[in-house]
Amino acid sequence: MNHSFSISLVLLAAVVGANLPFVNQRWLGVIPRSAPKTLGIHLTELVLCYLLVGALGLSLERSAGQIAPQGWEFYATTAALFLTLAFPGFVYRYLYKRRG
Repeated sequence: MNHSFSISLVLLAAVVGANLPFVNQRWLGVIPRSAPKTLGIHLTELVLCYLLVGALGLSLERSAGQIAPQGWEFYATTAALFLTLAFPGFVYRYLYKRRG
């Protein structure tokens, strides 16, 4: 697997993972729920998706060679990017006015 495909895969997973908690009422998009999800549940799912995408990126980096050391700056930047990618799903869920 080449590097550009790995980068594209991680970015696609980040976009999907960041918006997944907001576009449906299932727990992690799989397990059905009887009650609507609250903002706290959405944020918990968002953190779990961030960790899953990070694990995917780490495994792809490990398969490509040596893992570069990361400090707190790396995690702060990737968390901010993940929150930015989640903005369309948040707008759809909480700010979009449904007509009808």
